[in-house]
Amino acid sequence: MVMRRLLSGNRGPFHLVGLLFWHLFLLTPNFEACIAIAANEAEVDSNADATGSITDDETKPVGECGVSTLSNPMQYISTSAADDSRYLSRRPKKGDIVTFTLRRFEPTTKTGTRKLTYDLDLPFDTSGTLQLELYGGNYLPGLHDVLFEMNPGETTRGAIVDPGRGEWDPRMEYKLPAADIGGSLDLSNVSVGTTIRLKGGLKCTITDMTGEDWICDGNDPLAGVVFEVDVTLDGVEEGPILGWEYVEGYSAVTGEKYQVATFALGCFWGGELAYQRVPGVISTRVGYTQGNTINPTYKQVSSGTTGHTEAIQVIYDPSKVSYRSLVQMGLDRLGDNVYKLNQVGNDRGTQYRHGIYYHNDMQRRVAEEMLLAYENRDDKRRVMTELKAASSFNIAEEYHQQYLMKGGQSAKKGAEESIRCYG
Repeated sequence: MVMRRLLSGNRGPFHLVGLLFWHLFLLTPNFEACIAIAANEAEVDSNADATGSITDDETKPVGECGVSTLSNPMQYISTSAADDSRYLSRRPKKGDIVTFTLRRFEPTTKTGTRKLTYDLDLPFDTSGTLQLELYGGNYLPGLHDVLFEMNPGETTRGAIVDPGRGEWDPRMEYKLPAADIGGSLDLSNVSVGTTIRLKGGLKCTITDMTGEDWICDGNDPLAGVVFEVDVTLDGVEEGPILGWEYVEGYSAVTGEKYQVATFALGCFWGGELAYQRVPGVISTRVGYTQGNTINPTYKQVSSGTTGHTEAIQVIYDPSKVSYRSLVQMGLDRLGDNVYKLNQVGNDRGTQYRHGIYYHNDMQRRVAEEMLLAYENRDDKRRVMTELKAASSFNIAEEYHQQYLMKGGQSAKKGAEESIRCYG
């Protein structure tokens, strides 16, 4: 019951300190000795090399006094699918980091609905070994449901995953006289599966070009579609517990494997998609931070009266992507806007102010160094990107989560297509 309370609700500094000591007390055989060691280590700058330069994302083994991320440190798995002591032997729960292998991911249609006449260009990875935060978005909700019911090492075949885009509506299928199609449209680039925009702004996808009338489908591309999935659950690890908000003295090198980062880059849709594409980023969510209203709505934040700014929160694996590179991506997206107060592009107001919100001392030092470099580039302009400790992050409405991926823009790892920030 106590742990359930610690893991629920908004996370604050006292909450995080409580979790730290809870873990140490339950999981460490020599609690008092570890407190003494932790006090001594707090005086050492473990993020500087011999020259004094910052070496972000350094790691060292978590020994007897490290904070274990296992709910039971004796729970290890050893199976043919997941022979790794990092993995837990239990089924995954919400917030766990799940490693899985998609062996088959085939679209089909619900009985009596549409016919698929073209290959679907899905906006997420559908093969290979992948990772996600369970019920943390980034993949179809139905896939999370399948993984939730599995045991580590288990393979499920023929699972039906519904993308949740509703039923296919035959009234949204239009006949377009082929002779009337053209104008500014380059017909040499049009084929079955091409999406075009009709008068009035409606988008539809060409599904048949064989007759005098072409057929164009205005339904969501995944409406009436389900996927048959073969998937292996390779392993389960606990996600971040201590690193959600900044606690002075907490260092990532003595913390957990998976780390949290928070950035404000103006409208959060485009920034989230950019981070979704980064290998090593496990999950993303958008929300509101640095404000003074509890659980604000988008409408309240947009009014500029709550003090919040739109932000992106990222869970990442420092062994695969450095915090420095995540900061650099954010600064690259901001471009010249780093010198503008409360503005990114055409978006103006305190709710669009840009910032870097550090979760530990390593992140603070890296961000300070990088912002100083921007300051030194132009002695006539000041950097307006704020640098503050991470505070309460209020998750935005579901409508906003992974918004551009839901609209069809690619969130595949390594994707390089231009990001259209408004759909």
